[in-house]
Amino acid sequence: MPVKADVRKKSRRNLWLSGAIMGALLTIVSVLASGYMVEATNTDTFCVSCHVMKPFQTSWKESKHGGMNSKGFQAQCVDCHLPHGSFVEYLTAKAITGASDVVNNMLIDPYTYDWEGAADRNRTKFTYDNACRKCHVNLLPKEISKGGLIAHRDYLRGDSGKKCASCHEHVGHKNMRIHTREYFATKK
Repeated sequence: MPVKADVRKKSRRNLWLSGAIMGALLTIVSVLASGYMVEATNTDTFCVSCHVMKPFQTSWKESKHGGMNSKGFQAQCVDCHLPHGSFVEYLTAKAITGASDVVNNMLIDPYTYDWEGAADRNRTKFTYDNACRKCHVNLLPKEISKGGLIAHRDYLRGDSGKKCASCHEHVGHKNMRIHTREYFATKK
């Protein structure tokens, strides 16, 4: 009888050891794959792989954020459209936004969808203040207008209740309305 007990003990130990090794390998592969996936899906090239994003890419490329600035700086979609708080917040927003984009691309008719209305309704939901503030650290530069100074001062104090995109409409997408209208009218 003791031999059977020893065999069962060894089998359990081997099973447990095999499971632990498989678990460790799967964890390593998942971590490496997720890091790769996060990086691979952080580019404008990935974002415009959905054809409905083409006019947004065009309008972005014509804007200061798309490279039309004196420094040649070019922000990626995720630089503005994902939060820059904690890594967990970033990944959560990335997963929710990505899943939502996939579902919406399957459900909406892009040729009849109200892109302009959606932009007006949602611009403060999909442009994060902490993303803006990551690059725009000085909100009170010397050359700011009096109105801008007052607005930014109130914003910095927390008195305005507004977000960056409340006042800076379509800042990252020059002539977005024109580009979406033209793109979807010609693709019908």
